[in-house]
Amino acid sequence: MKAIIITQPGGPEVLELTERPKPMPGNGEVLIKVHAAGINRPDVAQRKGNYPPPPGAPQDIPGLEVAGTIEAVGSNVTRWKVGDKVCALVIGGGYAEYCSAPEGQCLPVPDNLSFVEAASLPETFFTVWSNVFDRARIQPGESLLAHGGSSGIGVTAIQMAKALGNKVYVTAGSDEKCKFCDDLGAYKAINYKTQNFRDEINRLTDGKGVDVILDMIGGDYTPNNLQCLANDGRLVIINTMNGKDVQVDLSLVMRKRLTITGSTLRNRDVEFKSAIAKELEKHIWPLLQSEKIKPVIYKVFPANEAADAHRLMESSEHIGKIVLEF
Repeated sequence: MKAIIITQPGGPEVLELTERPKPMPGNGEVLIKVHAAGINRPDVAQRKGNYPPPPGAPQDIPGLEVAGTIEAVGSNVTRWKVGDKVCALVIGGGYAEYCSAPEGQCLPVPDNLSFVEAASLPETFFTVWSNVFDRARIQPGESLLAHGGSSGIGVTAIQMAKALGNKVYVTAGSDEKCKFCDDLGAYKAINYKTQNFRDEINRLTDGKGVDVILDMIGGDYTPNNLQCLANDGRLVIINTMNGKDVQVDLSLVMRKRLTITGSTLRNRDVEFKSAIAKELEKHIWPLLQSEKIKPVIYKVFPANEAADAHRLMESSEHIGKIVLEF
């Protein structure tokens, strides 16, 4: 099969299209003929040598989400059969013509979506559900602040939380991105380059603050996050793009009864991810089918232009998802 490999840690130019043996599905796994694969920030971190794949993952083929047709099934697979159209969350190996996935981490491709659209779903949908709805336990009527509102995570959080009864605030880096987020369903998008998000959130909420913050920035955002959380608010950290070392006012945490938590998804076990898949299929897949939630695709690249796709990802110029097509 053709696959995109990381030849050595470095810039986008280290991605190379080459030939690799086709994987075989193991016990409880399916083999997917990949039509499209989503691109995510962890792929960039892995390419740079900062995010090593877990044991059992392809060590030099990145890619955490795919969509395609099932080519073969391993032993003890009960739900899927050859020819089924699925999208899947995987621990690596997505940038290839074939990729194996645990059957529980596969979801059906909604009838109204293309493979490219379906490939843009798993990584961000699993992440947002796990962190906002499971970990932070957001309730209908509560408010959410999602940083990076125009990113893949951001557009997913806006749509998912709004559809399930939450008021969503976001930050984004330009007026164009803010308008897009507002049009997508955000209650208010804040341009972090021209406005202080802490002051804006406190103004917009009459000083109450928001109930949950989904943060991929870390670093100097952390003190401001804590100051614009409501009493009993929850801060969920899923990346530290601005750095991992911060100073926190613990007396503020105590006074407001705050919860600071976080997670990574890639190293969690199959049972954990399969449980998320069941929740998504129950609560979110009908909203995709009815088009109350829609994939947001910014650009599609042919597989041999993976380096250009990574350059676009690192530029942060995109709104929504970037996808490779095989």
